[in-house]
Amino acid sequence: MDVKELMELVVKTADDKRAENIAVLDMEGISLVADYFVICHGNSEKQVQAISKELKDIALENGIQIRRMEGFDHARWVLIDLGNVVVHVFHRDDRGYYNLEKLWGDANTVDVDAILSPQQNI
Repeated sequence: MDVKELMELVVKTADDKRAENIAVLDMEGISLVADYFVICHGNSEKQVQAISKELKDIALENGIQIRRMEGFDHARWVLIDLGNVVVHVFHRDDRGYYNLEKLWGDANTVDVDAILSPQQNI
């Protein structure tokens, strides 16, 4: 699985668990840490944990190494490091405070709607 396919799998998995306001930042050439940051939030601690657990399970099912997972117990900001894709699952109340989209404002964004919309043949 290449890095773009991994990012798309993460987006679809988060969406399946009803993650809110999914954003993808293209970090290539901006950060040495990852090629993509996927940012989303849940409306409760249980939802943040459910999104994070599903992402972990999908990664393991697909043989993707989880380099690090932080913040699961508190469920305010869970960071899941999948190598070239780093996922940030926030609690709704904390996402605006950290505002990663603004912090990394020089990064291009990926069209999440295009990932989630079924391809239509015309």
